[in-house]
Amino acid sequence: MKQTNLSPLSPLSLAIAATLLAASWSAQAQQAALREVTVNDAAAAPQADISGFGDVPLRELPISATVIDSNQLRASGARRLADLTQFDASVTDAYNSAGYWDYLTVRGFVLDNRFNYRREGLPISAETSIPLDNKERVEILRGTSGIQAGTSAPGGLVNYVVKRPTEQDLRTVRIETTSRGSVLGALDLGGRFGENREFGYRLNVASENLKPLTHDLDGNRNLFSLAADWRITRDSVLEFEVEQSRKTQPSQNGYSLLGNVLPAPVDPRINLNNQPWSQPSVFKALTGTVRFSQALNADWRWSAQLGQQRLKSDDRLAYAFGCGAEGNYDRYCSDGTFDVYDFRSDNERRTQTAGSLNLKGNVTTGSVKHELGFGLLQSRVRNRFENQAYNYAGVGNIWGTAVVPANPDATTPQTNRDERSTELSVQDAIRWNDRFTTWLGVRHTRLDRSSIGNDGSEPTGYKQGVTTPWLAASYAVQPGLLAYASWGQGVESQVVPNRADQYGNAGQALPALRSRQWELGLKGGTDALNWQLAYFDISRPTTNIDQCGEFCDVRNDGRAVHRGIEAGGQWNQGPWRLGGSVTLIDAKRRDSTVNPALNGQSPTNVPKQVLRAQAAYRVAAVPGLEVAGQLSYEGRRNVLPDGSVTLPSWTRVDAVLRYDTKLRGVNTTWTLAVDNLFDRRYWKESPYQFSHVYLFPGAPRTLRLGLTVAL
Repeated sequence: MKQTNLSPLSPLSLAIAATLLAASWSAQAQQAALREVTVNDAAAAPQADISGFGDVPLRELPISATVIDSNQLRASGARRLADLTQFDASVTDAYNSAGYWDYLTVRGFVLDNRFNYRREGLPISAETSIPLDNKERVEILRGTSGIQAGTSAPGGLVNYVVKRPTEQDLRTVRIETTSRGSVLGALDLGGRFGENREFGYRLNVASENLKPLTHDLDGNRNLFSLAADWRITRDSVLEFEVEQSRKTQPSQNGYSLLGNVLPAPVDPRINLNNQPWSQPSVFKALTGTVRFSQALNADWRWSAQLGQQRLKSDDRLAYAFGCGAEGNYDRYCSDGTFDVYDFRSDNERRTQTAGSLNLKGNVTTGSVKHELGFGLLQSRVRNRFENQAYNYAGVGNIWGTAVVPANPDATTPQTNRDERSTELSVQDAIRWNDRFTTWLGVRHTRLDRSSIGNDGSEPTGYKQGVTTPWLAASYAVQPGLLAYASWGQGVESQVVPNRADQYGNAGQALPALRSRQWELGLKGGTDALNWQLAYFDISRPTTNIDQCGEFCDVRNDGRAVHRGIEAGGQWNQGPWRLGGSVTLIDAKRRDSTVNPALNGQSPTNVPKQVLRAQAAYRVAAVPGLEVAGQLSYEGRRNVLPDGSVTLPSWTRVDAVLRYDTKLRGVNTTWTLAVDNLFDRRYWKESPYQFSHVYLFPGAPRTLRLGLTVAL
């Protein structure tokens, strides 16, 4: 397909031009005293850019969100997005295979890796491995995201924020090793220089030799990232950052039902992707942004930002899928065997470019204050694929002892995709007095999507415009206690796959799936205690595509209704540090006419109760020593859509010893951690994906030893 050139006046071009021209103009302006900015210290009141009201502390916003900062990432040993479920009871796994990219479920809805992820506030694809070593924080918004994103699944959004230059010189070296000898080395350097310290930098380098306890899963990864800024004047800042990463590691096959039987949890060290011809998956990424910010006066400022993400992936797997011998293609055979396919999709290339212009400011009319925001965002997606191999290779077994021949011929065509979107957003926080605030927002999105087979067959495309409103009201009952109510919409835009042999309306765009959410909440806090309680009600239209069988027309078919209660808090007092969250969710399918038996059933892989709890105690007798523990509990969940098979609940306990000391005047932190302290065997999750039941076991007991030195 011929690519359309960027319009000279497109928002993307305007973002580029505005960034460069404004920086040039500001460089010639009269220099002023530089303001003091602290980048590396944790804020007393956390903020989240993903909220859309990034200047307002989370405790004052009528939304639910979790912010996981760099200290938490480092202390937990988190390497990937899937490791962050431990921090939020509303976030669970959604097909998190070791060695592959990550999927998350938020409030019972699986986030779409194409549309529900942001980096520095700009849209990115999460169909890759995203490192955390250079991230200052990860923000997780819970609930419909129509005011923050043009199209996305209704569970929420994830935003990655990179580490920025520090005010004081930073020189940190980190070394970690695990049970089988995985070794991580990481370097974090930051500081400022120049006559007025107007230039800043932050350099992160990491390399890790991956040796997990799971067999046949060894790999390696590396990261290089650089962030810099230039405080051109007191009111003008130019920021730049880029990261390059590479990860190569085999992925882990999921297990499945054995006929109609849920098997006992297996040895998690067995990897079914262990054929002699199994190859690692390789994920390469080059991502960066440039942003210019300019204060116009004390009340108004504008910014322009441009970002691009270039991904290259080689996706490979000795793929265990179904049981042809028994005619069951959604599970394994009752005797423990399964069909093995040689799957290889090399040289997958995904490119996403986004540019934004934003204007924010305050207007006072009488006694009423308006905090206004206007945004223009344009993004372009270009995905290109070669033929893939998806060929029957033989029969394997759950003990991992069968050997089948390779069948690597790449003869299966794939579909190339292009997308252009332009989003215009307006928001207004109206502060009527010191206690009462109303929040209004609306986003209009124009979509232009097209796809075509990589052999030139079955072209299709469509254009669509969607508008998503959001409104809320908050009331400060007393200092430290906020009550709020919100209502909002989110939209998903779908097209029927180009499979004329399976779908009667192949290639056609479906009516927009418009989700709606109500939320009621309370937030409270003191210097020692912060807490939140929220009730949510989300209604999302669904389609009949999973029930199509051999041939049908795809159409909207009923709703998924998810209602739940979330509660969480953190308490710090003396030597104690306590925290935790709990989510109770009632998720049901409603109004299906294609398969009425599903009505009233809970979705697969969504636990009814989730609890996360953390506790830490500083030992007074040994200054610098802290003992900490983490508990994760997830309740029962459906394995099959009809609820005939359920996964039992599970509980896992992790433990950590942390010791801060000085060696020859150098600040040093030692960490000894044990994940899955009691070596419990359990099924961690049961995703129903690609029309197949999967079972993933919890990881075995793993030891982690770390040393961090601040030079």
